[in-house]
Amino acid sequence: MRTDEFATWDDPVSWWPRLVEGVLDPLSEGREGRYHPMDWSSGAPEPGAEITLPVPAVLLLEGVSAARLSVRPRLSCVCWVELGDEASRLARAVARDGEANRRSLTEWQAFERGWFGKAGAAGQGRQTTDKYHVAS
Repeated sequence: MRTDEFATWDDPVSWWPRLVEGVLDPLSEGREGRYHPMDWSSGAPEPGAEITLPVPAVLLLEGVSAARLSVRPRLSCVCWVELGDEASRLARAVARDGEANRRSLTEWQAFERGWFGKAGAAGQGRQTTDKYHVAS
């Protein structure tokens, strides 16, 4: 599951209660989760059609805020993957999302720097191999 299905440019992390209440809590109780991923097809994010998520054997939660401090007690493992420097990551994102999104992507990178500094996500208490960090 990708945190990008919840986040928007204007709301990068405060959507978290929707993920907890709709997905994480039900799954932890053995019930299927339900959520509305952001639909960007109109150019602006809007809640999309509801998705039902059956109880998985393993749930992979991927994204900038996936290892936030408030959820860490519920996690069995955190993997930190960092590929390339900030400029190369921006170039890949612009190639993927289009030149029209460069400004938003640049602002997102500034948000990430602040988030990782505040949330302590990167490298804290993790074993490190090259650019891959793993904590269990």
